Amino acid sequence: MREYRHRSKALPAAEFTALRDALLASPLVGASTLGGPFKSSRGFDVIFKAPGRATVLERFPQLAPWFELTLGTPSVRALTPWWRRTLEHIPNAWYLNVLCVSEGGQVARHVDTTLRKKSEVDDAVPRLVSVLYLSIPDASGGELQLWDGPDPVAKLKPSENASIHFRGDLAHAVRAFNGAPGKIRASLVIEQYHFSDEVLARLPDFQLDSRAGFGAFLDHHKALPDQKTFEIEK
Repeated sequence: MREYRHRSKALPAAEFTALRDALLASPLVGASTLGGPFKSSRGFDVIFKAPGRATVLERFPQLAPWFELTLGTPSVRALTPWWRRTLEHIPNAWYLNVLCVSEGGQVARHVDTTLRKKSEVDDAVPRLVSVLYLSIPDASGGELQLWDGPDPVAKLKPSENASIHFRGDLAHAVRAFNGAPGKIRASLVIEQYHFSDEVLARLPDFQLDSRAGFGAFLDHHKALPDQKTFEIEK
């Protein structure tokens, strides 16, 4: 696989605006559910498999265009050399994270392993990671840095509606931005995993997790058109 693929205009403008506004205005946005390198961030997250994809879209229908361009085969194809016609290890489990970082905040160098514990696979890393930038302040800093082991791969300046797909085993970090007080750097991150059927059975079809408080879940639920029930992490 290629190390990464960048695209400056990932979605048509109207689709991007609808998705950005829906995610960033969601009452589910709260203190990060992740620790370690994400301690200065805010957001919410969803774990899902193929049977739960429809449930995610019931709650956030604005995600549909991005899912079509990103989940599974399209992203693997984007990182696969043209001469390799056969695509292998297509992702079948996903961790979606809305990630908001304020001025001065950063995400320290790490490799994504979010589903390692739930999958009970000690060395699980994503097949690839897909990022869509939702809100980028006019400020210095904020770059995404990538490493292959000790070797630097890229330092990528984010911009709104740009996307980056990169290999899931690459270490990465987000530099702090400065010069835009009160603004946030927001991105939609999807870790894309490939698991065996045995491992998939250990994962929930759909699980939503937020630390915004139970009232936020009620507010989000009331906004759903058909008032369907939801599942949160216990």
